[in-house]
Amino acid sequence: MPRTIYCWRRVDVPMLTDEEWSLVGPHLADAAEQIKRYREKHSCSLAEARSKGFGAEALAAYKKLTGFDETNADALFHHRLSIYGPPCENCGKPLRTPQARSCAACGFPRPLAKYDVTQNRFEA
Repeated sequence: MPRTIYCWRRVDVPMLTDEEWSLVGPHLADAAEQIKRYREKHSCSLAEARSKGFGAEALAAYKKLTGFDETNADALFHHRLSIYGPPCENCGKPLRTPQARSCAACGFPRPLAKYDVTQNRFEA
């Protein structure tokens, strides 16, 4: 189930679990390949190729899962829970990465944590 949290674009958006991401991510990869092929065929700029609507399948899959009408397919790369850290103890916004040592939003330092090699993550 998607969880709505603060996003780098300064709004709260539904973030996908890794399982949900597996339903959206392949569409983004397809869109990138379609853009690449379009640019090679038409010798055009990246901006021109992007204006052709590639990524619509990824946006539709995201909307089906979340009900949120995202309009920027590139933003979907950031709508994945596992790329963020835990909530900041001061402001509650998610840390920018699981390894972040301080909050990018308010600057509050993250308490020292031990790195668990077996889990490949920091433990509080």
